[in-house]
Amino acid sequence: MRYSKVVLLIIAVGLIAGTLDISYNLIFNAFRGITPAMVFRFIASGLIGTNAAVRGGAWSIALGVALHYLIALIWTAVFYVASRTLPVLRQRPIISGLVYGGLVYIAMNWIVLPLSRVPARHNMTVAARINAIVPLLLCIGLTISLLIRKYSAPLSTEAP
Repeated sequence: MRYSKVVLLIIAVGLIAGTLDISYNLIFNAFRGITPAMVFRFIASGLIGTNAAVRGGAWSIALGVALHYLIALIWTAVFYVASRTLPVLRQRPIISGLVYGGLVYIAMNWIVLPLSRVPARHNMTVAARINAIVPLLLCIGLTISLLIRKYSAPLSTEAP
């Protein structure tokens, strides 16, 4: 598969997975009275801190949107590269997608978020924990795995 096609595939799959993930999150949070602006400012706070995100207005919301999709694109690229090395990821897309979503959850919650400026979340409710896990399993892991399998070239036809 040519480099430009790989990049387009990663972008397309990342945008789809990111859109499914954020849609799930926005719907879940709407039931809790949390607006999309609040969600995206929270995401932006990971980079610029809570005070700057709240005071930032529309640009901090836009930053939150951009960061969300950048993260989805990075996770898509990581899976794509891994699937070139580990054929089992493409041979068993459902189980590998769910496992990958679980790994993304662990990496985000134990590495990325603690290193960011996002306020620490203590004593999360069961509903909030489920909201954190389910979209990563289904919208990120499973979606990326199934779409990469469907639309990427078979390993045997790719140039080394």
